[in-house]
This record gives sequence, structure tokens and C-alpha cells, in this order.
Amino acid sequence: MWRSASSMTIPTATSDLAPAAAGLPDVGLLTALANQFFAALPGTTAPLSAGGPFAHPVPNAPLPPGLAPGPLANGPMLPGTLAPGANVVPSTPEQALAGIASAPALLPHAAAANGLPDHAAIVPPAVNGRFGGHSLAMPQAARPPIPTERPPREDRVSARSHGLPGEDDLRALLAGGTAPPALPTAPAPTEPEFYFVPARPAVPQVPASGHPAFDVHAVRRDFPILQERVNGRPLVWFDNAATTQKPLAVLNRLDHFYRHENSNIHRAAHDLAARATDAYEKARETVRAFLGASSADEIIFVRGATEGINLIARTWGTKNIGDGDEILVSQLEHHANIVPWQQLAQEKGARLKVIPVDDSGQVILEEARRLISARTKIVAVTQVSNALGTVVPVAEIVELAHRAGAVALVDGAQSVSHMRVDVQAIGADFFVFSGHKVFGPTGIGAVFGRKALLDDMPPWQGGGNMIADVTFERTVFQPPPHRFEAGTGNIADAVGLGAALDYVDRIGIETIARYEHDLLAYATHQLAPIKGVRLIGTARDKASVLSFVLEGMKPEDVGRALNSEGIAVRSGHHCAQPILRRFGLEATVRPSLAFYNTCDEVDRFISVVRRLARA
Repeated sequence: MWRSASSMTIPTATSDLAPAAAGLPDVGLLTALANQFFAALPGTTAPLSAGGPFAHPVPNAPLPPGLAPGPLANGPMLPGTLAPGANVVPSTPEQALAGIASAPALLPHAAAANGLPDHAAIVPPAVNGRFGGHSLAMPQAARPPIPTERPPREDRVSARSHGLPGEDDLRALLAGGTAPPALPTAPAPTEPEFYFVPARPAVPQVPASGHPAFDVHAVRRDFPILQERVNGRPLVWFDNAATTQKPLAVLNRLDHFYRHENSNIHRAAHDLAARATDAYEKARETVRAFLGASSADEIIFVRGATEGINLIARTWGTKNIGDGDEILVSQLEHHANIVPWQQLAQEKGARLKVIPVDDSGQVILEEARRLISARTKIVAVTQVSNALGTVVPVAEIVELAHRAGAVALVDGAQSVSHMRVDVQAIGADFFVFSGHKVFGPTGIGAVFGRKALLDDMPPWQGGGNMIADVTFERTVFQPPPHRFEAGTGNIADAVGLGAALDYVDRIGIETIARYEHDLLAYATHQLAPIKGVRLIGTARDKASVLSFVLEGMKPEDVGRALNSEGIAVRSGHHCAQPILRRFGLEATVRPSLAFYNTCDEVDRFISVVRRLARA
């Protein structure tokens, strides 16, 4: 790899060498030594001319044919004087992200699943990351073993520099000593505030925990449904806020469960019951780790976030909320985090209060501070708006709730697939999410609840699996979490949820977040300038949701036009009517992105919207 020579000290005139004063040989000897050094560089196959690239320049002399002025004062442009990659500017996130798979490894990384040696690659960086796979790809369902011994090979790219020697190095060489290695390094790139100005999305850092380099094309191969065709065109799935698609790791895990482990749990002494129980409880532990909870006993399996919120409202809420108490939600909430609290307030004589949002769609923290009072019993807010994509500062809101003596519930249905969630860092008392929003099966989700709260909550439903002892006179209930899991649960899909979270962990949620951030920035930059488009939700912190309306067209008509081109988006009120009415609307078009989407798909979507706008 060539390095820029612009920072080297290269003599450009006879007076610079000052041989008499410095005790050095004449210029001719220095020139010969430099040419010999240049001839020995890697990749040099023929001897250089007598003059060589270091022939002493004559001021203002014409340059040899084909050479342009370079960074040296009077010399030609040397090979590779541009920093590596400086003339290859990626125009899309996947170009930049895939480039890490083939560029020399300058970041910590794990051994490749395909057994390639774990040091710098010998191929040049990929110019267009949209075509073909790369050497470090996403782990597939079956991963080949990593060889313990690697075959030796020529190390044609190494960490050492092939920069030109400076004056001090030449002195050491002429004195018969060893010159210190020259290791010029380019200054660390600075990240622009907006990734799309210029269009150069940054490559996500590969964590030291061992996540492989991100390759969106390898990821897409893990999702069979993305090979579907709709109306004769390849499917573009931009409806991820409604539900996400499922990778082979989840499909294969469900198949394995039903073929080899299917049984009811906790109730038998036979082998299949033990296998099913182990798989179910292992999935509970996977959810615990994914959310950062302190104990698996704080994880309750439910059908989804909606059932989870209803469970909390009907257990903790029924016991702790009374006449004159207050329940605080935000204007961004999904109906699932409005209706259960509205019903409870009506039954108990409590009052439902709402934190408003500003014109960008972000909650107004000052209003939250004003609304929370000693009468507030619970604050229930979403972490990411399903309608606008706004990322809510939940940690700050939870802290405000706790200062007032209230408990806090966070709806994470839209956040768990886009960002790292740590319920202890957030400080949440309750946290709910749905499996199908995070690449898992439908009909399964989880509630996190602080153990002290769960221990004090009555059961929600009665039946098998949640009891310790039953007589006709009394019932003794199991401790949490089983107290809240009456009857036969959704065992297979709980196991499938565990597989989905394992899959996300293998890729790395931080890698996913960075890729999706850049993809959203790219899509926003393309969509916003289209005449007649009005973006709904422009908060600074957003997840991968683009909600918009197009002047002169109903959202459902835009959705149908996109569907005719194989592009699936959601059009409607998104079960979030209050926030849309805040912006004077009853419906929007809502494309929502995931880490298996690409800039090519965004371009297809944008071309349809532009055509509709012109019409």
C-alpha cells in the first residue's frame, strides 16, 4: 500500500544537502542510494532508469511525459501520493460498509467464518460494494469450523510503511547504522455531522467482541422471503415497523423444535419435556441478556407488547392506581399504550395526562417536568415512535418519574431492533416488546419487570402452570415469572424469539444501528426535495422510519402505486391517530427500513415517488 510522501523531508536543491557542513557525500551518491531504495520496493519488476524518480531536479525544468505536479516542491507526482482510498468515494452506505470486508484490517475483527487468515487482505478495496460477496461475510445457519492452523503465505501487505526516507534516515544509512522505520500516518478522518453531505456514509466500527464485517448482501441471503417477486418485480420490504422478516436461523430453529423437541413444559419426566423446557427457559435467559436485566425471573413471556402493557395495567395498575391518581403518557404513543390506561383511568376515577411534542415530533421535556406531580403513579412512554421514528429520551423521563415517586414503563416494540437496550441503564421499572418486530415469530413477546414489583403483583389470568397448589378453598400461586404465564404458553415461538435475538447479537446491534442510520439519511436526502412531499416527523434523533404525505394523492393511493412496483410500505394511521392528528393528518405513507434493505431499493422507491409527484 502506497503512502503519501507529502510529509517526508526530501532534498530539492543542492544547497539543501549542505555536504560540506553536514559531512555528507555529494548529491550524486545520495541520488544513487535513493534510486536503489526505490527499486527495492514491493511490486518493482524492472530496474529503474539511471535518472530514476529521485534524479536531482532542475528548477522549473519541464516534467517527463505523463507526470503531473505533485506534493514535492519541484518534483513529479509520485505513485500513490494520494492517501489509500481517497479517490474512491463511496456513494451509498453499502458501498462504504462492504469495503471493510476487503480493505486491510485496520480495526479489531474476529477470525473469518470461511477460514481466511486473520491479517490484512491482499486485495485492493472494493470499488462498488453492491456487487458480489466479500471475504468476511455474515455467519450462515451452518458455519464451517475455523481452522486451528493457517497455511503460510506471502505477506504482501503489512503494517510497515513503504514511504520515502527522510534526511535523518539517509544519514543513518550512510553511517552504516540502521535507520529507524518511517511510519507516516494520515490524520484520523473526521465524521461529518450529516452523513449525506457529502454522500459518504461512514463504515461502522467492528467491535472487539468479534462481530464479523457487515455485508448487506450476505445478510439478505439469510432472509428467503426477500427473493420473492410481487407483481413481477423483486420484493422491496419497507414495512418493517409493522413486522420484520425472519432469517433462516429462526426458521430452522422452529423446524428443529417441532421435529425434535415438541412437548409441553415443566410437567413431565420424559426426555422431550426436558428438551422443550430447556429450550424455553434458555430463550428466557437470552431475552434477559438482550435487555440487560439482572435475572431471568424478571422476564415474562406474553403474546407481544400489547398484551404486556395490558398485563401491567390489569395487575400493577389495578392494585396501585385509585381515584384522583394520574397516569402520564406521551402524544407519540401507539394505541396499545393509550387504550389500556384509558380504560383503567375510567374504572378507577384516575386521570390520563399527555406529554405534548414539538413540530419536529420530539417530546417536550419541559412539559413532562411540569406535568409530573405527586399524584402521578405511572409514566408510560414509547422509546421509538412507530409512526414518526422519533427516538424519545426515555432515561430522562424515567428519572423524572422516579423523582416524583412514580414507576415508569417503556414500550420498546420499535426500539429493540434498532438500538442497544439496557433496562438497568434506562432505569425502567417495566419494559415490553414484541418478537415479530425484531426478526422473530409473531405471537410472542416479553415483559421485563423489576423483581420487587413483580413479587407484589397479583396474577392476571388463572389456570395451569401458574400455580403451586390448588384446593377448592384456596390457591397458592407460583412466584414470578410463572405466576403470569397461565396455561400452555407459545413455547415454539419463544424458542424462535431466542434464535432471533441470537442472530441480531451475532451481527451486532451497534453495527445494525450505524448501517440503518446511514441508510435513513440517504433515503431522507433523496425524498425530502421531491416537489409535493411533506415529511412528518423530523426530530434530530430518529430510527429508520420515513413518514410522509404527497400533495394531491391519498396515502393509500401512493401505497398501491408502490405495491404495483413490488415495494411494500404501510399507509394509514399506524395505530397512532393522536400523533398524526397533532400534524393535521389522518394517514401517512410510512416506509420503514431494516438492516437488510439497500440503497438500490431506496432508489427504486424514490423513482416511483418522483413519477407520482410529476403526475
